[in-house]
Amino acid sequence: MSRSERKIDHIRHALGHEREFHNHFDDVQIVHQSLAELDFHQISIASQVGELNLSSPLFVNAMTGGGGRETERINRELAVVAKQAGISMAVGSQMSALKNPEERRTYEVVREENPEGILFANVGSEATPDQAVEAVRMLGANALQIHINTLQELIMPEGDRDFTKRSVNIKRILERSPVPVIVKEVGYGMSKETVDKLYDMGVRYIDVGGRGGTNFSKVENMRRERPFASFNNWGIPTPSSILENAARYSDLHLFASGGIRNGLDGSKALVLGAQAFGMAGALLKVLVEEGPDNLLSAVDHIHQEVKMAMMLLNCTKTQELKGKPYVLYGQTKDWYDQRNP
Repeated sequence: MSRSERKIDHIRHALGHEREFHNHFDDVQIVHQSLAELDFHQISIASQVGELNLSSPLFVNAMTGGGGRETERINRELAVVAKQAGISMAVGSQMSALKNPEERRTYEVVREENPEGILFANVGSEATPDQAVEAVRMLGANALQIHINTLQELIMPEGDRDFTKRSVNIKRILERSPVPVIVKEVGYGMSKETVDKLYDMGVRYIDVGGRGGTNFSKVENMRRERPFASFNNWGIPTPSSILENAARYSDLHLFASGGIRNGLDGSKALVLGAQAFGMAGALLKVLVEEGPDNLLSAVDHIHQEVKMAMMLLNCTKTQELKGKPYVLYGQTKDWYDQRNP
């Protein structure tokens, strides 16, 4: 199977597979504050994440590209919605375009449609510094995601098996990148041990990419004759991954993604310590099944939910959500108690 065919296969399986029955954001309850003292219309959802000035804490996380006309159409429509809604956007891995120039168009269309927007380029940890710089140049990107997806590669029939140069590659890209570098997981979460290693390497932007959203173990297992089904539930749920790392370093900038269903989940992520939150599969599903206009409406609804949560917690700015009172339940509380004795 070619790389472009695999991209289309990923989209089909990602839209079709069932999510976990239990979403770990339901283990987090924000403590309601009854005495609101704000004007709803003066609440701002603009967010500052290190060097990145975002109009919204919500961003379209890495999904697609490199799959020919179908992924070009999807990225075009996502970029149009991102521009209209004022949200930033990441593209899927650009490795396909770096290896096959014919696929560049499926990514470049994003900047064409959103010339002033905040865009994140995306490469794998196997990329060379030259490839990473070219990925940024391809989009005129404002930041660069380096995705880490060890388990996905191991389950993927044609996936990588040698990761011995991963850390060296990341360090070299950090030294060469003209824009902030975000190291992200793809659905398995970031432990504090991993974040400590990345921080020591010089990484200051992390997307925890926790378990709970698109499950790439299941996606890749659907493509195998004999699946490694025992790994379908592997990984750290997003709320637990945020809690592991939110207070670890004062200059670490944390993005949250994985299983965020709505603006309230996103607000919970910000309360736990993230500075922005990404959504991918949930937005793609609306786009594919209901069209761009309904996706724009869905993004506006998410923004309204975030502002409502801010109103109920007396926050005029999104950064004020961090540290607001919350209560943990179930597996998330158990994880937190055992990992933070």
